[in-house]
Amino acid sequence: MDTLSYKTVSVGKTAAQKEWVIVDATDQVLGRLASKVAKILRGKYKPCFTPNADCGDNVIIINADKVKLTGNKWSDKIYLTYTGYPGGQREITPAKLMQKGESKLFLKVIKGMLPKNRLGAQLLRNVYVYAGSEHPHAAQQPKTIDINTLK
Repeated sequence: MDTLSYKTVSVGKTAAQKEWVIVDATDQVLGRLASKVAKILRGKYKPCFTPNADCGDNVIIINADKVKLTGNKWSDKIYLTYTGYPGGQREITPAKLMQKGESKLFLKVIKGMLPKNRLGAQLLRNVYVYAGSEHPHAAQQPKTIDINTLK
């Protein structure tokens, strides 16, 4: 038995094979879509996954304005923030975040599913959210994936 074939490979940032993928958010549930996008960003669907390195793909989310939330979450769900001052607790609903911009809602949801450290902040920069079906990343030759086929 060859013991060298069982050697664990730790892929660094420079050796990672990063790709560009397009995800269509039309009629997708926000949380389920965001959890799969977070896995793509981390690189968990790749065989060379390394937990401490940015080995995930760059994700372009199109048709973000057509995403769904189940139940009455558009108005009943509340995101809380705190300014740091007395009486500085602020609350906002997903509908109000969507009015400010689709990317604000998506980035807030995806950020909660990434590591809470410098790596998570770095991974969040690999997401690009657009309301329509047009995006300016044609030069990267992104491939379209069906998010429903991923686990």
